Amino acid sequence: MTYDRITVGPDTLEGKPCIRGLRISVETVVRLVAAGWSFDEILTEYPDLERDDITQALQYAAAATNVHHYQLREPA
Repeated sequence: MTYDRITVGPDTLEGKPCIRGLRISVETVVRLVAAGWSFDEILTEYPDLERDDITQALQYAAAATNVHHYQLREPA
């Protein structure tokens, strides 16, 4: 998957992944959703964001935490 709305730059928020070069980090968006904010509440508080920005931030965060665990043997 490509993330055309996620940008990373050394001069923007210390290189954290951001939304479209805005000073709004993926982390901020994900934390707001995790805290129970609705998309509409986030869009009201951050009017520069778009609904697709929030969706892609969640997709990016999910991909970033995609870790596979392979069990090599049965537990004792």
